[in-house]
Amino acid sequence: MLLSRPFSRLVVIVCAITAGSLFAQTVSQPVPRQRPMAHNVIVPQSRHFGCIRTPGLIVEQVDANVDIIEQVATTTLDIVIRNGGGSQTEAELLIPVPSGAVVREFNYGGTSGVSRVEVLAADEARRIYNQIVSSMRDPALLEFADMHVIRTSVFPIQPGQSQKVRVGYESVLPRDVDRVDYVLPRSESLDYRVPWNVTVKMRAKRPISTVYSPSHPIDVRRAAENLIHVNIAKGAPVQPGAFRLSYLLENNGVNATLMAYPDDAVGGGYFLVLGGLPAHDADDGDAGIKRELTLVLDRSGSMNGEKIEQVREAAKQVIAGLGQGEAFNIITYSDTLTSFSARPVVKNAQTERDARAFLDAVQSNGGTNIHAALTEALTQAPTKDMLPLVLFLTDGMPTVGNTSEQAIRDLVAKSNPHNRRVFSFGVGADVNGQLLDKLSSASRGMATFVLPGEDVEVKVAQVYRGLKGPVLTNPKLASITDGSPRVGDVMPAEMDDLFEGGQFIVLGTYRGNAPLKFRLSGNYRGKDRTFDFTFPVDGATVANGFVPRLWASRKIGTLVDAIAQLGGTGTEIATNDPRMRELVDEIVRLGTKYGILTEYTAVLAREGVDFDDEVAIREEADRNFKGRVPARSGLASINQAKNGQDLRSQTCANMANEFWDANMNRVSVANVQQVCDLAFYRRGNRWVDSRVIQKEKEIKPSRTVLYGSDEFVTLVAKLATQNRAGAISLEGDVLLVIDGEPVLVKSGEDKAKDKSAEPVAVAPEEPGC
Repeated sequence: MLLSRPFSRLVVIVCAITAGSLFAQTVSQPVPRQRPMAHNVIVPQSRHFGCIRTPGLIVEQVDANVDIIEQVATTTLDIVIRNGGGSQTEAELLIPVPSGAVVREFNYGGTSGVSRVEVLAADEARRIYNQIVSSMRDPALLEFADMHVIRTSVFPIQPGQSQKVRVGYESVLPRDVDRVDYVLPRSESLDYRVPWNVTVKMRAKRPISTVYSPSHPIDVRRAAENLIHVNIAKGAPVQPGAFRLSYLLENNGVNATLMAYPDDAVGGGYFLVLGGLPAHDADDGDAGIKRELTLVLDRSGSMNGEKIEQVREAAKQVIAGLGQGEAFNIITYSDTLTSFSARPVVKNAQTERDARAFLDAVQSNGGTNIHAALTEALTQAPTKDMLPLVLFLTDGMPTVGNTSEQAIRDLVAKSNPHNRRVFSFGVGADVNGQLLDKLSSASRGMATFVLPGEDVEVKVAQVYRGLKGPVLTNPKLASITDGSPRVGDVMPAEMDDLFEGGQFIVLGTYRGNAPLKFRLSGNYRGKDRTFDFTFPVDGATVANGFVPRLWASRKIGTLVDAIAQLGGTGTEIATNDPRMRELVDEIVRLGTKYGILTEYTAVLAREGVDFDDEVAIREEADRNFKGRVPARSGLASINQAKNGQDLRSQTCANMANEFWDANMNRVSVANVQQVCDLAFYRRGNRWVDSRVIQKEKEIKPSRTVLYGSDEFVTLVAKLATQNRAGAISLEGDVLLVIDGEPVLVKSGEDKAKDKSAEPVAVAPEEPGC
């Protein structure tokens, strides 16, 4: 298995070009012309493909500030270029941009007004890229072959110094009814590690319902109903791929939009439904939904000291955060139970004071009776017309009373008469991660793990903030059809409740080309309500390649969870269980097709693995499942629960195939590359399309295309029209399927890389989606 470690810097596209050899004209210049070229040409969005004239010239970072007003986006790039050489050099920039972009600003070192820039149309930009590829024998630029490009004038870079260059451009964004989409082009290559700090401010006349990025995890801050600030989340600026962002305007309560990807193999394609809530609070005449919150707190002997202190403070903050008129209860447990009240009480000044006194008196001692504590919490009499929530906290395994894992799971599945949502917290490394995950996922809740050294109070507060103001409870999204079902394989099968500022993302397959109709139903702010949506699918495009990949990730997560249930109580999974074979086969098939690897199927990334030998691959994956799934305590249990959560709820790209290993280190697979809507596997000096990887030994390319040839230029143009030009931007030879035929694109050079076959940790703070 080949895995990668992020680099702090990257030498990017820096090439020596003969003066006047590349550029012919701008889109606004009718007469072909040439001008002298700089020594170096830098494309900040592209991965490294060589340094000819000025070694040590690097792009240190890029700050992108985007201002979106309605459909008009102004993008300002501050690009920091470092000259590590011993003499002054000159450079100019090529910046891929969307069609129709207009340059608004160019300056360097605070100097402006004396330089000029021009926008080249896609055909001219592609001609330039092809000449560079022919000269440098590297196709990195070709993933931008379908885009226009900004070309700047020459600017100097002093030796040993960094030069900031600012380029600003304006573009009109595409709109689909109430959804507006923005794209900032960047390389999809896993070798690209230049940090991009992206901040976006979006304003509209109407309130903005929700914001979504299918490419990167984001932090969102709402300043007003129609003003939102977005930035790439901490740890994610080095994640590769174009930065994609969509915002959805508010419309009559819950609003939704659909993104579609065509696929004849499923009779239609794949869809993603994005839904958002109103930006404003409930109207005065709308009572809304109040919460009933039960805190179930472990006070066993192992909680002694700092942990119990943090739990007390977390509980006090949770109760303080409840609104007047909402209800709460507290249950503490060790080998015995103690309840604040026989049933939840309405919060007021007196009950809050009493609760604080109750918490101050809690002392840690004894064992851990999880079964009795959950039974008490789930069966207590409910408070009418409130959403019942349980915050359940433990730092260990059940040691007293009924300790059967299956019996504890059944409490939520079979003995939860009031449908309480369980949000579990595992404190430390001695918890049964898979049990806590199942308790929560089966009840529309979520499991959170507080690892050694982390603060319980902080983790509880983070989850509790997300439970503010229930807006839509018991939601259900159903397909409306007059005939046979047109929608299938919907992920998730059951939607979670939606709280203030929340959104929902539902993925699935569809059949046919007629518009899809959906009905969303549930308790909307205290009243039963339905919302009907009709979405055309004639705009389905392979540019939405993230849709089937996200669907596949969730599907794999669901299948992995099914295997975990076969090992239900930590016992060994039967070797001859036919269900096991079926589940493993499907996980391997989907993982191979979409380039999605897990801790169990990382064998697919190993150099030299024989994809033709399906039996050997399945047997190794089978052994991994059987060897790891039974783990029911320690970090090896927590990592499986976390990986399962991440897959089942994935909302944005995970191009590097990152996951948590058995020691809770974040690791990344390097030699499987997701490009456009395709996946490729490194096989020596060759990248092989996943659609033919299992026939690699026997397949004969229908033709071979050499880099820089006329046939190559034609091929680039063809792939650009299909939104797949990035498929031949990989370094080395590429075997891919074009119009049903296997085509080998040859670089003519050996550029195979020596990569480690062992897992390597990546930055632990890099977030998922």
